[in-house]
Amino acid sequence: MTLYLRNAQPNDLDNLTELMYEYIVGFYQKPRPATEKVHALIQTMLEEQKGIQFVAEQDGKLIGFATLYFAFSTMKADKITIMNDLFVLEPFRHTEVEAELFVHCQNYSRDHGYAYMSWITATENKRAQHLFDKLGGVQGDWVNYSIQ
Repeated sequence: MTLYLRNAQPNDLDNLTELMYEYIVGFYQKPRPATEKVHALIQTMLEEQKGIQFVAEQDGKLIGFATLYFAFSTMKADKITIMNDLFVLEPFRHTEVEAELFVHCQNYSRDHGYAYMSWITATENKRAQHLFDKLGGVQGDWVNYSIQ
């Protein structure tokens, strides 16, 4: 079984949408966004202007994805990436797939001249935090907030 990591492509739309629903609804138990909104988000990432999505494919099936958004850091006066998503299907958790997707994002950020890659994860997602610690991630000095 060969693992391929690659940029998402237009023909991935339906399979990537289902994978994103597994992530949003299945893993994080959040409300299911409208399909049109998910498709619009994927299309934005396919244009690679505001971000990019990578997929992990094994035996012709998508088994994971990662999303990088492009942003800027005033402190660095430079462009950065924000890894907003890193998800693999349950049978592939605790395997090399997670680490390889993470490193793929890290390499993309470095190879394309971004100052750094940042990310957040849910406070209760201890498994992901362990992975990030193992891969050299360092918790930052900032407290994250959001408002609706």
